[in-house]
Amino acid sequence: MPEPYEPYDVIAMGRIGVDLYPLRTGVPLAQVDTFGKFLGGSATNVAVASARLGRRTAVITRTGRDAFGDYLHQALGEFAVDDRWVTPVDRYPTPVTFCEIFPPDHFPLYFYRQPKAPDLEIHPHELDLDAIRSARIFWMTGTGLCAEPSRTATLTALEARARGGITVFDLDWRPMFWPEGGEPGPGRNEDREPGPDQAAAREVYARALRHATVAVGNLDECEVAVGEREPYAAARALLAAGVELAVVKQGPKGVLAVHRDGATAEVPPVPVDVVNGLGAGDAFGGALCHGLLAGWDLEHTMRYANAAGAIVAGRLACSSAMPYDSEVTQVLAGGPMPAEPERDAS
Repeated sequence: MPEPYEPYDVIAMGRIGVDLYPLRTGVPLAQVDTFGKFLGGSATNVAVASARLGRRTAVITRTGRDAFGDYLHQALGEFAVDDRWVTPVDRYPTPVTFCEIFPPDHFPLYFYRQPKAPDLEIHPHELDLDAIRSARIFWMTGTGLCAEPSRTATLTALEARARGGITVFDLDWRPMFWPEGGEPGPGRNEDREPGPDQAAAREVYARALRHATVAVGNLDECEVAVGEREPYAAARALLAAGVELAVVKQGPKGVLAVHRDGATAEVPPVPVDVVNGLGAGDAFGGALCHGLLAGWDLEHTMRYANAAGAIVAGRLACSSAMPYDSEVTQVLAGGPMPAEPERDAS
């Protein structure tokens, strides 16, 4: 019998891996000789971001049975994210991701997730559906829908929620992970792979949207999900697809949020000298969870989430860069961007 637990504030389900980031910016990957090793994966980073803001969080995912998998369990513990549902897969290695860092807006990613990532081997019968039902927020991603058995497991979790509590669908469009996205191979770069048949993905996204209460995505992701990329049209289409709150990220134009009850908030981005934009969306997601759980009004929630994302965009790392509430509050009050925590040289 699993040990008893109180309901979680946030349970995130999806990707995990090891991020290997250059410790110098503006240098092509072929010339980089020093990397930092970090916990990575979008859903996992959202759990970390939520934990940094004081929320009780857990993640549902899988690693390889290897040293990198051991590292990820260690890192989750250090970030106070419950890893009870992070299980090993014998036949697949823990994924690693490299990036190149060319501020302010070019951050190519190279995913090593072949022959298959363990986090796509989540099976429906392994899910703790009671925990998923009882969580105040359940967060899932588009990547979890790209392959079986993860697709069925994700849909099973959504159906078990029965729209109880807050169920967030992070549209998280990564075309290279879908079967039609290109030939398999190591180091697949999201900037270079051909796109898959988006109609096939849209059909699966539509099934998930019927069970979600919140949808979050950028303009490209909204176009995949509902065929619209004009922000207000995309928000309306997401609401029509079944959610109660549509959050459309517009990059340099900020973020638009539209609720089914008629509430609307459109807030500009927080100015920041970008170092690495890759973790900003996950920080935004964790802060969005925090604001929704706190019951804040829509505009304050969006401003808080924007500030959290800006803080991480101004830092090199992703998971270890996630901000604390005091840092977000400082930025919202017009204060300076907090410094990035020093990395452990060991």
